[in-house]
Amino acid sequence: MPGRVLGTQAFQEPGRTEAGLFQRLHRRIPVEEYKHEGKRVLIIHVPSRNPGEAWQCDGRFWMRAGDALVPMTSEQLRLIHAEGEPDFSALACPAARLTDLDPKALAEFRSRWSRKSANPRILNWSDEQTLADAELMVEGKLTYAALILCGSRPALGRHLAAAEVIFEYRSSEAAGPAQERHEFREGLLSFHDSLWELINKRNDRQSYQDGFFRFELPTFDEMPVREAVLNAICHRDYRSICSVFVRQFARRVEVISPGGLPNGITVANILEQQQPRNRRLAEAFAKCGLVERAGQGMNLIYEQAIRHSKPLPDFTGTSPREVRLTLHGNVTNPAFVRFLEKVGAERLAAFSTFDLLVLDHLQQGHPVPPGLRSRMPGLMEAGIVETVGRGRGTRYLLSKGFYQELGQKGAYTRKRGLDKETNKALLLKHIKDCGTEGSPVSELMQVLPSCSRRQIEWLLQELKTDGDIQAKGVKRWSRWFPR
Repeated sequence: MPGRVLGTQAFQEPGRTEAGLFQRLHRRIPVEEYKHEGKRVLIIHVPSRNPGEAWQCDGRFWMRAGDALVPMTSEQLRLIHAEGEPDFSALACPAARLTDLDPKALAEFRSRWSRKSANPRILNWSDEQTLADAELMVEGKLTYAALILCGSRPALGRHLAAAEVIFEYRSSEAAGPAQERHEFREGLLSFHDSLWELINKRNDRQSYQDGFFRFELPTFDEMPVREAVLNAICHRDYRSICSVFVRQFARRVEVISPGGLPNGITVANILEQQQPRNRRLAEAFAKCGLVERAGQGMNLIYEQAIRHSKPLPDFTGTSPREVRLTLHGNVTNPAFVRFLEKVGAERLAAFSTFDLLVLDHLQQGHPVPPGLRSRMPGLMEAGIVETVGRGRGTRYLLSKGFYQELGQKGAYTRKRGLDKETNKALLLKHIKDCGTEGSPVSELMQVLPSCSRRQIEWLLQELKTDGDIQAKGVKRWSRWFPR
Protein backbone atom coordinates (compact mmCIF):
# COMPACT_ATOMS: atom_id res chain seq x y z
CA MET A 1 0.00 0.00 0.00
CA PRO A 2 -0.62 2.29 -1.70
CA GLY A 3 -1.11 0.09 -4.73
CA ARG A 4 -0.19 1.12 -8.28
CA VAL A 5 -2.70 1.38 -11.12
CA LEU A 6 -1.40 -0.89 -13.90
CA GLY A 7 -4.31 -0.65 -16.34
CA THR A 8 -6.09 -3.48 -18.15
CA GLN A 9 -6.54 -4.71 -21.71
CA ALA A 10 -9.63 -6.79 -20.84
CA PHE A 11 -12.95 -6.22 -22.63
CA GLN A 12 -11.58 -4.06 -25.40
CA GLU A 13 -15.12 -3.30 -26.68
CA PRO A 14 -17.23 -2.17 -23.66
CA GLY A 15 -20.37 -1.88 -25.79
CA ARG A 16 -20.10 -5.50 -26.82
CA THR A 17 -19.51 -6.48 -23.17
CA GLU A 18 -22.67 -4.62 -22.12
CA ALA A 19 -24.66 -6.43 -24.79
CA GLY A 20 -23.35 -9.81 -23.67
CA LEU A 21 -24.22 -9.10 -20.04
CA PHE A 22 -27.71 -8.04 -21.05
CA GLN A 23 -28.27 -11.28 -22.97
CA ARG A 24 -27.29 -13.37 -19.93
CA LEU A 25 -28.78 -11.31 -17.09
CA HIS A 26 -31.56 -9.34 -18.81
CA ARG A 27 -30.24 -6.29 -16.97
CA ARG A 28 -28.32 -3.30 -18.30
CA ILE A 29 -24.85 -3.23 -16.72
CA PRO A 30 -23.01 -0.08 -17.88
CA VAL A 31 -19.28 -0.53 -18.54
CA GLU A 32 -17.22 2.68 -18.48
CA GLU A 33 -13.64 3.26 -19.67
CA TYR A 34 -11.55 5.61 -17.55
CA LYS A 35 -7.99 6.86 -18.00
CA HIS A 36 -5.88 7.24 -14.88
CA GLU A 37 -2.38 8.59 -15.47
CA GLY A 38 -2.53 7.13 -18.96
CA LYS A 39 -3.65 3.70 -17.75
CA ARG A 40 -6.91 2.14 -18.97
CA VAL A 41 -9.35 1.35 -16.15
CA LEU A 42 -12.77 -0.30 -16.57
CA ILE A 43 -15.60 0.68 -14.18
CA ILE A 44 -18.50 -1.78 -14.04
CA HIS A 45 -21.67 -0.11 -12.68
CA VAL A 46 -23.69 -2.89 -11.05
CA PRO A 47 -27.14 -1.59 -10.02
CA SER A 48 -28.76 -2.70 -6.78
CA ARG A 49 -31.41 -5.37 -7.16
CA ASN A 50 -35.01 -4.41 -6.58
CA PRO A 51 -36.66 -5.52 -3.30
CA GLY A 52 -37.94 -9.06 -3.58
CA GLU A 53 -35.95 -9.77 -6.74
CA ALA A 54 -32.95 -12.09 -7.15
CA TRP A 55 -30.73 -12.16 -10.25
CA GLN A 56 -30.43 -15.39 -12.19
CA CYS A 57 -27.63 -16.57 -14.43
CA ASP A 58 -27.29 -19.96 -16.11
CA GLY A 59 -30.36 -21.23 -14.27
CA ARG A 60 -29.08 -20.37 -10.79
CA PHE A 61 -29.33 -17.51 -8.31
CA TRP A 62 -25.87 -16.48 -7.12
CA MET A 63 -24.47 -14.81 -4.01
CA ARG A 64 -21.08 -14.09 -2.49
CA ALA A 65 -19.70 -16.30 0.30
CA GLY A 66 -16.35 -14.80 1.27
CA ASP A 67 -14.31 -14.70 -1.92
CA ALA A 68 -16.41 -17.38 -3.61
CA LEU A 69 -19.52 -17.16 -5.78
CA VAL A 70 -22.04 -19.80 -4.70
CA PRO A 71 -25.70 -20.64 -5.49
CA MET A 72 -28.24 -19.15 -3.08
CA THR A 73 -29.91 -21.47 -0.59
CA SER A 74 -33.69 -21.90 -0.65
CA GLU A 75 -33.89 -20.00 2.65
CA GLN A 76 -31.96 -17.03 1.24
CA LEU A 77 -34.28 -16.96 -1.77
CA ARG A 78 -37.34 -17.10 0.49
CA LEU A 79 -36.09 -14.07 2.45
CA ILE A 80 -35.46 -12.09 -0.74
CA HIS A 81 -38.87 -12.91 -2.17
CA ALA A 82 -40.48 -11.93 1.13
CA GLU A 83 -39.00 -8.42 0.78
CA GLY A 84 -41.35 -7.63 -2.05
CA GLU A 85 -44.26 -9.56 -0.64
CA PRO A 86 -47.47 -7.60 -1.30
CA ASP A 87 -50.00 -6.93 1.43
CA PHE A 88 -52.26 -9.89 0.80
CA SER A 89 -55.02 -8.53 3.03
CA ALA A 90 -55.23 -5.34 0.91
CA LEU A 91 -55.80 -7.27 -2.32
CA ALA A 92 -59.30 -7.37 -3.74
CA CYS A 93 -61.04 -10.74 -3.86
CA PRO A 94 -62.51 -10.64 -7.39
CA ALA A 95 -65.42 -13.01 -6.75
CA ALA A 96 -66.46 -11.74 -3.30
CA ARG A 97 -69.74 -9.88 -2.87
CA LEU A 98 -71.24 -7.84 -0.05
CA THR A 99 -73.57 -10.76 0.68
CA ASP A 100 -70.47 -12.83 1.57
CA LEU A 101 -70.11 -10.86 4.82
CA ASP A 102 -71.87 -11.81 8.05
CA PRO A 103 -74.24 -8.88 8.89
CA LYS A 104 -73.74 -9.40 12.65
CA ALA A 105 -69.94 -9.32 12.30
CA LEU A 106 -70.10 -6.19 10.15
CA ALA A 107 -72.43 -4.53 12.69
CA GLU A 108 -69.96 -5.38 15.48
CA PHE A 109 -67.10 -3.86 13.48
CA ARG A 110 -69.09 -0.66 12.99
CA SER A 111 -70.05 -0.53 16.70
CA ARG A 112 -66.48 -1.15 17.87
CA TRP A 113 -65.09 1.45 15.50
CA SER A 114 -67.63 4.02 16.74
CA ARG A 115 -66.63 3.40 20.38
CA LYS A 116 -62.92 3.39 19.67
CA SER A 117 -63.00 6.66 17.72
CA ALA A 118 -65.67 8.25 19.95
CA ASN A 119 -67.63 9.00 16.75
CA PRO A 120 -71.31 8.01 17.10
CA ARG A 121 -72.01 8.99 13.47
CA ILE A 122 -70.31 5.79 12.32
CA LEU A 123 -73.28 3.84 13.67
CA ASN A 124 -75.46 5.40 10.97
CA TRP A 125 -73.18 4.57 8.06
CA SER A 126 -74.25 2.06 5.46
CA ASP A 127 -72.31 -1.17 5.03
CA GLU A 128 -70.72 0.17 1.85
CA GLN A 129 -69.57 3.41 3.49
CA THR A 130 -68.23 1.54 6.54
CA LEU A 131 -66.18 -0.81 4.38
CA ALA A 132 -64.97 1.93 2.04
CA ASP A 133 -63.88 4.29 4.84
CA ALA A 134 -62.10 1.42 6.59
CA GLU A 135 -60.37 0.58 3.25
CA LEU A 136 -61.89 -2.89 3.41
CA MET A 137 -63.54 -2.22 0.04
CA VAL A 138 -61.52 -0.77 -2.84
CA GLU A 139 -63.20 0.39 -6.05
CA GLY A 140 -66.31 -1.56 -5.12
CA LYS A 141 -64.40 -4.80 -4.50
CA LEU A 142 -64.11 -6.47 -1.09
CA THR A 143 -60.57 -7.02 0.14
CA TYR A 144 -59.38 -10.22 1.75
CA ALA A 145 -59.11 -8.27 5.02
CA ALA A 146 -62.89 -7.79 4.92
CA LEU A 147 -63.40 -11.54 4.52
CA ILE A 148 -60.95 -12.37 7.33
CA LEU A 149 -62.78 -10.00 9.67
CA CYS A 150 -66.42 -10.41 8.71
CA GLY A 151 -66.74 -13.20 6.15
CA SER A 152 -69.45 -15.84 6.49
CA ARG A 153 -68.53 -19.51 6.74
CA PRO A 154 -69.69 -20.39 3.18
CA ALA A 155 -67.84 -17.36 1.77
CA LEU A 156 -64.53 -18.28 3.39
CA GLY A 157 -64.97 -21.84 2.18
CA ARG A 158 -65.26 -20.52 -1.40
CA HIS A 159 -62.74 -17.68 -1.38
CA LEU A 160 -60.19 -18.22 1.43
CA ALA A 161 -60.43 -21.63 3.08
CA ALA A 162 -57.02 -21.19 4.72
CA ALA A 163 -58.44 -18.38 6.92
CA GLU A 164 -59.36 -20.91 9.58
CA VAL A 165 -58.56 -21.19 13.29
CA ILE A 166 -58.63 -24.69 14.82
CA PHE A 167 -58.92 -25.04 18.60
CA GLU A 168 -57.88 -28.22 20.40
CA TYR A 169 -57.87 -29.11 24.08
CA ARG A 170 -55.46 -31.85 25.10
CA SER A 171 -55.27 -33.10 28.66
CA SER A 172 -51.90 -34.77 28.07
CA GLU A 173 -48.97 -34.93 25.65
CA ALA A 174 -50.14 -38.28 24.28
CA ALA A 175 -50.65 -38.53 20.53
CA GLY A 176 -54.10 -39.14 19.15
CA PRO A 177 -57.33 -37.19 18.86
CA ALA A 178 -57.85 -34.16 21.08
CA GLN A 179 -60.40 -34.28 23.90
CA GLU A 180 -62.17 -31.32 22.29
CA ARG A 181 -61.80 -29.74 18.84
CA HIS A 182 -63.55 -26.85 17.10
CA GLU A 183 -62.93 -25.43 13.61
CA PHE A 184 -63.67 -21.75 13.08
CA ARG A 185 -63.82 -21.01 9.35
CA GLU A 186 -65.57 -17.65 9.53
CA GLY A 187 -64.75 -14.01 10.09
CA LEU A 188 -62.79 -13.27 13.28
CA LEU A 189 -65.51 -11.01 14.67
CA SER A 190 -67.94 -13.95 14.52
CA PHE A 191 -65.92 -16.28 16.76
CA HIS A 192 -63.25 -14.46 18.80
CA ASP A 193 -65.35 -14.44 21.98
CA SER A 194 -66.33 -18.11 21.52
CA LEU A 195 -62.65 -19.08 21.24
CA TRP A 196 -61.80 -17.38 24.53
CA GLU A 197 -64.81 -19.02 26.22
CA LEU A 198 -63.49 -22.45 25.18
CA ILE A 199 -60.12 -21.69 26.77
CA ASN A 200 -61.60 -20.05 29.85
CA LYS A 201 -63.88 -22.95 30.76
CA ARG A 202 -60.77 -24.98 31.72
CA ASN A 203 -58.91 -21.99 33.13
CA ASP A 204 -58.25 -22.93 36.76
CA ARG A 205 -57.08 -20.37 39.32
CA GLN A 206 -53.87 -20.58 41.34
CA SER A 207 -54.22 -19.45 44.99
CA TYR A 208 -51.52 -17.87 47.17
CA GLN A 209 -51.40 -16.65 50.75
CA ASP A 210 -50.30 -13.10 51.64
CA GLY A 211 -50.39 -12.76 55.42
CA PHE A 212 -54.04 -13.05 56.43
CA PHE A 213 -55.19 -12.62 52.84
CA ARG A 214 -55.45 -15.12 50.01
CA PHE A 215 -55.34 -14.03 46.39
CA GLU A 216 -55.86 -15.89 43.13
CA LEU A 217 -54.39 -15.67 39.64
CA PRO A 218 -55.82 -17.34 36.52
CA THR A 219 -53.60 -19.83 34.77
CA PHE A 220 -54.39 -18.15 31.44
CA ASP A 221 -54.83 -14.38 31.28
CA GLU A 222 -57.39 -13.21 28.75
CA MET A 223 -55.41 -10.33 27.25
CA PRO A 224 -52.22 -12.28 26.32
CA VAL A 225 -54.23 -15.16 24.85
CA ARG A 226 -56.35 -12.82 22.73
CA GLU A 227 -53.25 -10.89 21.61
CA ALA A 228 -51.47 -14.12 20.64
CA VAL A 229 -54.43 -15.23 18.50
CA LEU A 230 -54.74 -11.77 16.90
CA ASN A 231 -51.01 -11.80 16.07
CA ALA A 232 -51.33 -15.22 14.47
CA ILE A 233 -54.29 -14.15 12.31
CA CYS A 234 -52.80 -10.77 11.41
CA HIS A 235 -49.24 -11.86 10.60
CA ARG A 236 -49.76 -15.32 9.11
CA ASP A 237 -48.99 -16.11 5.45
CA TYR A 238 -52.35 -16.52 3.70
CA ARG A 239 -50.69 -18.05 0.68
CA SER A 240 -50.17 -21.17 2.78
CA ILE A 241 -53.01 -23.69 2.84
CA CYS A 242 -52.40 -24.41 6.54
CA SER A 243 -54.68 -23.22 9.35
CA VAL A 244 -53.89 -21.37 12.58
CA PHE A 245 -53.89 -23.82 15.51
CA VAL A 246 -54.66 -22.93 19.13
CA ARG A 247 -53.84 -25.86 21.42
CA GLN A 248 -54.66 -25.73 25.12
CA PHE A 249 -53.00 -27.96 27.69
CA ALA A 250 -53.38 -27.92 31.47
CA ARG A 251 -50.66 -25.31 32.00
CA ARG A 252 -49.90 -23.83 28.59
CA VAL A 253 -51.47 -22.57 25.38
CA GLU A 254 -49.73 -23.00 22.03
CA VAL A 255 -50.56 -20.77 19.05
CA ILE A 256 -49.17 -21.96 15.71
CA SER A 257 -49.27 -19.62 12.72
CA PRO A 258 -48.41 -20.57 9.10
CA GLY A 259 -45.43 -18.74 7.59
CA GLY A 260 -42.29 -17.75 9.47
CA LEU A 261 -41.71 -14.42 11.17
CA PRO A 262 -42.16 -11.42 8.83
CA ASN A 263 -39.09 -10.25 6.93
CA GLY A 264 -36.62 -8.49 9.25
CA ILE A 265 -38.24 -9.78 12.45
CA THR A 266 -36.42 -12.23 14.72
CA VAL A 267 -37.09 -13.59 18.19
CA ALA A 268 -34.28 -11.29 19.41
CA ASN A 269 -35.78 -8.05 18.03
CA ILE A 270 -39.49 -8.89 18.16
CA LEU A 271 -40.12 -6.34 20.93
CA GLU A 272 -38.42 -3.50 19.06
CA GLN A 273 -39.18 -3.99 15.37
CA GLN A 274 -42.52 -3.80 13.55
CA GLN A 275 -43.20 -5.38 10.17
CA PRO A 276 -46.86 -6.30 9.63
CA ARG A 277 -47.27 -8.94 6.96
CA ASN A 278 -50.92 -7.93 6.39
CA ARG A 279 -50.95 -4.20 7.03
CA ARG A 280 -54.57 -3.54 5.93
CA LEU A 281 -55.81 -6.18 8.34
CA ALA A 282 -53.68 -4.75 11.17
CA GLU A 283 -55.11 -1.29 10.54
CA ALA A 284 -58.66 -2.68 10.69
CA PHE A 285 -57.84 -4.38 14.01
CA ALA A 286 -56.69 -1.04 15.38
CA LYS A 287 -59.76 0.82 14.08
CA CYS A 288 -62.20 -1.45 15.89
CA GLY A 289 -60.16 -1.76 19.08
CA LEU A 290 -59.24 -5.43 18.76
CA VAL A 291 -55.68 -4.38 19.54
CA GLU A 292 -54.99 -1.85 22.29
CA ARG A 293 -51.78 -0.40 20.86
CA ALA A 294 -50.99 -1.00 17.20
CA GLY A 295 -47.75 -2.92 16.72
CA GLN A 296 -47.24 -3.60 20.44
CA GLY A 297 -49.21 -6.78 20.97
CA MET A 298 -46.09 -8.80 21.76
CA ASN A 299 -44.95 -6.16 24.28
CA LEU A 300 -48.27 -6.53 26.10
CA ILE A 301 -47.88 -10.32 26.19
CA TYR A 302 -44.40 -10.02 27.71
CA GLU A 303 -45.50 -7.39 30.24
CA GLN A 304 -48.43 -9.46 31.50
CA ALA A 305 -46.25 -12.57 31.87
CA ILE A 306 -43.79 -10.60 34.03
CA ARG A 307 -46.51 -8.93 36.13
CA HIS A 308 -47.92 -12.36 37.00
CA SER A 309 -44.46 -13.94 37.41
CA LYS A 310 -45.00 -16.44 34.62
CA PRO A 311 -42.33 -17.70 32.18
CA LEU A 312 -41.74 -15.39 29.24
CA PRO A 313 -43.37 -16.24 25.88
CA ASP A 314 -41.56 -19.16 24.28
CA PHE A 315 -40.84 -19.34 20.52
CA THR A 316 -39.23 -22.80 20.57
CA GLY A 317 -40.05 -24.63 17.35
CA THR A 318 -40.41 -21.48 15.23
CA SER A 319 -39.09 -22.04 11.70
CA PRO A 320 -39.30 -20.41 8.25
CA ARG A 321 -42.54 -22.38 7.73
CA GLU A 322 -44.40 -21.46 10.94
CA VAL A 323 -44.33 -19.41 14.13
CA ARG A 324 -44.87 -21.32 17.38
CA LEU A 325 -45.74 -19.21 20.42
CA THR A 326 -46.22 -20.89 23.80
CA LEU A 327 -47.80 -19.07 26.74
CA HIS A 328 -47.03 -20.82 30.03
CA GLY A 329 -49.51 -20.51 32.89
CA ASN A 330 -47.51 -21.47 35.99
CA VAL A 331 -46.92 -18.67 38.52
CA THR A 332 -43.26 -19.10 39.47
CA ASN A 333 -42.82 -16.50 42.25
CA PRO A 334 -45.94 -15.25 44.07
CA ALA A 335 -43.75 -12.97 46.20
CA PHE A 336 -42.75 -11.03 43.09
CA VAL A 337 -46.42 -10.61 42.14
CA ARG A 338 -47.10 -9.14 45.60
CA PHE A 339 -44.13 -6.81 45.24
CA LEU A 340 -45.39 -5.43 41.92
CA GLU A 341 -48.82 -4.91 43.46
CA LYS A 342 -47.21 -2.90 46.27
CA VAL A 343 -45.29 -0.83 43.69
CA GLY A 344 -48.70 0.24 42.45
CA ALA A 345 -50.50 0.20 39.11
CA GLU A 346 -49.83 3.90 38.46
CA ARG A 347 -46.05 3.57 38.81
CA LEU A 348 -45.99 0.32 36.83
CA ALA A 349 -47.86 2.00 33.98
CA ALA A 350 -44.84 4.29 33.52
CA PHE A 351 -42.48 1.30 33.13
CA SER A 352 -41.58 0.11 29.65
CA THR A 353 -41.45 -3.54 28.60
CA PHE A 354 -37.68 -3.40 28.99
CA ASP A 355 -37.94 -2.03 32.56
CA LEU A 356 -40.09 -5.02 33.45
CA LEU A 357 -37.62 -7.37 31.73
CA VAL A 358 -34.90 -6.01 34.03
CA LEU A 359 -37.05 -6.71 37.11
CA ASP A 360 -37.79 -10.20 35.81
CA HIS A 361 -34.09 -10.98 35.42
CA LEU A 362 -33.36 -9.73 38.94
CA GLN A 363 -36.20 -11.59 40.65
CA GLN A 364 -34.88 -14.79 39.07
CA GLY A 365 -31.35 -14.03 40.24
CA HIS A 366 -30.02 -13.63 36.69
CA PRO A 367 -27.51 -10.93 35.66
CA VAL A 368 -28.90 -8.00 33.70
CA PRO A 369 -27.98 -8.37 29.97
CA PRO A 370 -25.83 -5.53 28.55
CA GLY A 371 -28.66 -4.42 26.25
CA LEU A 372 -30.92 -3.69 29.23
CA ARG A 373 -28.44 -1.85 31.46
CA SER A 374 -29.46 1.52 30.04
CA ARG A 375 -32.74 1.05 31.95
CA MET A 376 -30.97 0.90 35.32
CA PRO A 377 -30.71 4.65 36.15
CA GLY A 378 -34.48 5.13 35.91
CA LEU A 379 -35.22 2.05 38.02
CA MET A 380 -32.66 3.12 40.63
CA GLU A 381 -34.17 6.60 40.76
CA ALA A 382 -37.57 5.00 41.33
CA GLY A 383 -36.13 3.07 44.29
CA ILE A 384 -36.85 -0.32 42.70
CA VAL A 385 -33.25 -1.42 42.07
CA GLU A 386 -29.96 -1.05 43.97
CA THR A 387 -26.33 -1.56 42.97
CA VAL A 388 -23.57 -3.52 44.67
CA GLY A 389 -19.91 -2.81 43.87
CA ARG A 390 -18.41 -0.46 41.32
CA GLY A 391 -17.03 -0.49 37.79
CA ARG A 392 -17.09 -3.70 35.82
CA GLY A 393 -17.89 -5.68 38.96
CA THR A 394 -21.16 -3.85 39.56
CA ARG A 395 -24.12 -6.07 40.40
CA TYR A 396 -27.80 -5.17 40.62
CA LEU A 397 -30.54 -6.43 42.92
CA LEU A 398 -34.08 -5.53 43.80
CA SER A 399 -34.39 -2.86 46.48
CA LYS A 400 -34.27 -3.41 50.22
CA GLY A 401 -37.90 -2.28 50.34
CA PHE A 402 -38.85 -5.26 48.17
CA TYR A 403 -37.43 -7.73 50.68
CA GLN A 404 -38.83 -5.79 53.65
CA GLU A 405 -42.32 -5.87 52.18
CA LEU A 406 -42.01 -9.63 51.81
CA GLY A 407 -40.51 -10.17 55.27
CA GLN A 408 -37.23 -11.43 53.79
CA LYS A 409 -34.65 -9.04 55.21
CA GLY A 410 -32.19 -11.92 55.64
CA ALA A 411 -32.38 -12.75 51.94
CA TYR A 412 -31.60 -9.12 51.12
CA THR A 413 -28.50 -9.17 53.35
CA ARG A 414 -27.33 -12.42 51.77
CA LYS A 415 -27.81 -11.15 48.22
CA ARG A 416 -26.23 -7.77 48.86
CA GLY A 417 -23.32 -9.19 50.82
CA LEU A 418 -21.45 -7.74 53.76
CA ASP A 419 -19.61 -4.42 53.81
CA LYS A 420 -16.11 -4.23 52.34
CA GLU A 421 -14.16 -4.33 55.60
CA THR A 422 -16.08 -7.36 56.83
CA ASN A 423 -15.46 -9.11 53.50
CA LYS A 424 -11.73 -8.36 53.75
CA ALA A 425 -11.65 -9.72 57.30
CA LEU A 426 -13.33 -12.97 56.19
CA LEU A 427 -10.85 -13.41 53.33
CA LEU A 428 -7.88 -12.71 55.60
CA LYS A 429 -9.11 -15.19 58.23
CA HIS A 430 -9.50 -17.93 55.62
CA ILE A 431 -6.04 -17.28 54.16
CA LYS A 432 -4.48 -17.39 57.65
CA ASP A 433 -6.32 -20.64 58.42
CA CYS A 434 -4.87 -22.18 55.24
CA GLY A 435 -1.36 -21.24 56.40
CA THR A 436 1.46 -22.66 54.30
CA GLU A 437 -0.94 -24.41 51.90
CA GLY A 438 -2.22 -21.09 50.58
CA SER A 439 -5.61 -20.49 49.07
CA PRO A 440 -6.53 -20.13 45.35
CA VAL A 441 -9.06 -17.51 44.24
CA SER A 442 -11.58 -20.24 43.35
CA GLU A 443 -11.59 -21.30 47.00
CA LEU A 444 -11.90 -17.71 48.22
CA MET A 445 -14.99 -17.27 46.02
CA GLN A 446 -16.67 -19.89 48.22
CA VAL A 447 -16.02 -17.67 51.25
CA LEU A 448 -17.91 -14.76 49.62
CA PRO A 449 -20.44 -16.32 47.22
CA SER A 450 -22.26 -13.00 46.78
CA CYS A 451 -19.13 -11.37 45.28
CA SER A 452 -17.88 -11.78 41.72
CA ARG A 453 -14.37 -12.99 40.97
CA ARG A 454 -13.32 -9.46 40.01
CA GLN A 455 -14.64 -8.02 43.28
CA ILE A 456 -12.71 -10.63 45.27
CA GLU A 457 -9.54 -9.87 43.31
CA TRP A 458 -9.93 -6.18 44.20
CA LEU A 459 -10.28 -7.05 47.89
CA LEU A 460 -7.19 -9.27 47.67
CA GLN A 461 -5.19 -6.44 46.11
CA GLU A 462 -6.21 -4.12 48.97
CA LEU A 463 -5.12 -6.74 51.53
CA LYS A 464 -1.84 -7.08 49.65
CA THR A 465 -1.34 -3.30 49.67
CA ASP A 466 -2.06 -3.28 53.41
CA GLY A 467 0.76 -5.82 53.83
CA ASP A 468 -1.47 -8.61 55.16
CA ILE A 469 -1.12 -11.19 52.38
CA GLN A 470 1.07 -12.12 49.43
CA ALA A 471 0.59 -14.08 46.21
CA LYS A 472 2.79 -16.88 44.88
CA GLY A 473 2.47 -18.31 41.41
CA VAL A 474 1.06 -16.75 38.25
CA LYS A 475 -2.43 -16.20 36.91
CA ARG A 476 -4.86 -19.07 37.51
CA TRP A 477 -2.30 -21.14 39.44
CA SER A 478 -1.47 -18.42 41.96
CA ARG A 479 -2.25 -18.94 45.64
CA TRP A 480 -2.54 -16.43 48.47
CA PHE A 481 -0.56 -16.74 51.70
CA PRO A 482 -0.44 -14.69 54.92
CA ARG A 483 2.66 -12.51 55.39
